[in-house]
Amino acid sequence: MEEVQKRNGLYGMEFRDTDLRRAEEGERKTYDIKGLWQRSHEIVNLAAKGFKNVDIAEILGITPQTVSNTLNGELGEKKLSEIRAVRDEDAKKTSEKIRVLTAKALQTYHEIFDNEGAEITLKDRKDVADTVLLELSGLRAPTKHINATLTSEDIEAFKARGKSVMEQEHVIEIEAEAEIVK
Repeated sequence: MEEVQKRNGLYGMEFRDTDLRRAEEGERKTYDIKGLWQRSHEIVNLAAKGFKNVDIAEILGITPQTVSNTLNGELGEKKLSEIRAVRDEDAKKTSEKIRVLTAKALQTYHEIFDNEGAEITLKDRKDVADTVLLELSGLRAPTKHINATLTSEDIEAFKARGKSVMEQEHVIEIEAEAEIVK
């Protein structure tokens, strides 16, 4: 580590040289307050998303100590608390909606099992209840419909691309011994 240079003052006492990071005499140093404020918000938002301090520092190109100072400061703690409160409130509302829809799906199942009339087919009602439960659990496969008109040239181009991909794949064939049981 580089040693701080000292010199003798007017009365024989040692003192450090002028800190070059400071503004010159009579000059006022300026700070980019808007940029600092924006950086603080970036740090707080990443922390609210669950990133660790070290990860935030790496993402933003700053030191972990800067991240810690921002998050542990009064404004950082307040803003992070507000963000978490909003997130928790949204989670509560979503949880309540799921609870209500689950109760409705279960009621539909009960109606299916107890159905004696034939106004709606059993299969239709079951399909609706299954869809609701799959949606709530997040297990439903995503669906996306694309409507396009393709020419025969487009179709041939798709086929050619598919064939070229298949040729690039490395397929390992395993021969199995077949036993015939009589």
